[in-house]
Amino acid sequence: MSFQTPLSIEEMLTTVHKHEYLMPAIQREFVWNADQITKLVDSLMRGYPVGSFLLWKVEPETAQSYTFYEFLTNYHERDKPYADKATLPSGSGTTAVLDGQQRLTAMNIALYGSFAEKKKYAWWNSADAFPVKRLYLNLVDAPEDEELGIKYDLRFLTDQDAAPGEGEVHKWFRVGAVLDLADSGPGIMGELEQRGCLGSADAFRRLYDLYQAVRELKPMNYFLVTDQDPDKVLEIFVRVNSGGTTLSYSDLLMSMATNQWKELDAREEVRSLVSEINNNAGRQFSFSKDVVLKTALTITAVDMKFKVTNFTQTNMAKVEAAWPEIKGALLRAATLLQQFGYSERNLTAHSVITPIAYYLHLRGAGDSYLDSTADAADRLALQRWVTRSLIKRGVWGSGLDTLLTRIRDVLSANTTGVFPVAAVEEAMAAVGKSLTFDNSEIDELLNLKYAGRRTFSVLSVLYPGLDLSKLFHEDHIFPKSRFTKKKLTEAGIPLDEIDDYLAAVNLLPNLQLLAGTANIEKQDSLPEDWIGIAFPSQDKRATYLSENDLDGVPLGMNEFTAFFEQRKQRIRTRLIAALGATPDVPGEETPA
Repeated sequence: MSFQTPLSIEEMLTTVHKHEYLMPAIQREFVWNADQITKLVDSLMRGYPVGSFLLWKVEPETAQSYTFYEFLTNYHERDKPYADKATLPSGSGTTAVLDGQQRLTAMNIALYGSFAEKKKYAWWNSADAFPVKRLYLNLVDAPEDEELGIKYDLRFLTDQDAAPGEGEVHKWFRVGAVLDLADSGPGIMGELEQRGCLGSADAFRRLYDLYQAVRELKPMNYFLVTDQDPDKVLEIFVRVNSGGTTLSYSDLLMSMATNQWKELDAREEVRSLVSEINNNAGRQFSFSKDVVLKTALTITAVDMKFKVTNFTQTNMAKVEAAWPEIKGALLRAATLLQQFGYSERNLTAHSVITPIAYYLHLRGAGDSYLDSTADAADRLALQRWVTRSLIKRGVWGSGLDTLLTRIRDVLSANTTGVFPVAAVEEAMAAVGKSLTFDNSEIDELLNLKYAGRRTFSVLSVLYPGLDLSKLFHEDHIFPKSRFTKKKLTEAGIPLDEIDDYLAAVNLLPNLQLLAGTANIEKQDSLPEDWIGIAFPSQDKRATYLSENDLDGVPLGMNEFTAFFEQRKQRIRTRLIAALGATPDVPGEETPA
């Protein structure tokens, strides 16, 4: 390993775009966010050191045994989060980046590419949920918040957002355009003149600092490994990337698995499966590689702890051999979760998919299990167990490997042919993960709020007759839009009751699960008005009221407090029955 002559950012990225620098398959995916990219460029413009790089000169005879990837240029969180596989001509070698690919990819995106991440609260499949942004430098203004330690105002903006308004100075300079400037003197002056900010000394200094950082300074120090022994190179990679704990165990272990599979490309298979289960049956999930790897270890009866010693060639051979079964089990498990009404918005513990997939694998369940009448009771038992485990605090948190191992042991010993709920829950209780609820926990659930982490699960337990495979929304029975001080006053609500109305509107007793179309049609109608329209026949209206604990409950706006208290007590009784808590003892005071 030898130290090489430093390069400028422009020189190094030019080499990247000539495809002379590639990423070995043992590298993880790009994981930096927009803030990390802007901070890196800010550091470079200030002349700060950004660390050295480690490169591996791969000779042609060695290169043919490995898989390499291009550097990501246009990152799109949904459509293009991963780098493309490189095509290496026969008889050609390459230079592989062993350490520094996150920084190098970040600079490539900043100068040559774009960054598209999901807008907060936007739907994953919405056409405008992922605006394409490029990195811009504010030539005129300093950052608004100097406490963050940032000297330059660098932001990812859409080209439209960066364009000046009528009569405004064109202050946003696309960072990549610095590569088009003829020089650092007249070239910069001409650019500033076109933008209407030639007289600003700050504008010149900022653009000059960017030019210097990218094109003249040589901050890219790197070491070159020439050894062709793959085991030695892998050892160097692991030592470099694990020393600062910048890589997760799953990243490192995925890297090791990639080189140990013989027939399949582990990286492509895992990434493809993650994409499939996250876009399953019309519902979006957000499972990670960690979950896939943990499930693979579970199904192949390997110690599921993320330790290097568990990722031996022998164990990885087991995973590769069982991959079709692992893939099928995970896809069916994701489909079941979708049928249970879950998606990325309300599935609060991703690890719950692992025992589901393992159970489906053990019983050899095919696609018919998902909708067969013969398995309906088993699916219901599994659904109730999943939901209870998501409602109970702390189940899928600490001690996860121990919990999953205990559940795996119970499932593997099961000979009943059905999901052994009692045995599983007994094993869970033995490691401090009991699914029993006391009355104080029930009362705590009554205070869950609209769109809370556990609210959907509780509502699905309360009203189990719904077909949750269809889209259901958490809905306010009394519409939230009517709960402002002005509207409540206009509705004749006494002033001393308004605060009570506002405090209660988002709580569980005012919530229900309502089919998506019905929820849209309902809008801001009061329940007494909407129910009569939505359920014109007496029988359907009576069924709806009964199933949702609304039968005989007052439904007028001025009776909201009475409605809330009555429905709260009904829900409490139903939760005690559904979750197995102890009913209140006659004569004892029921908590409010």
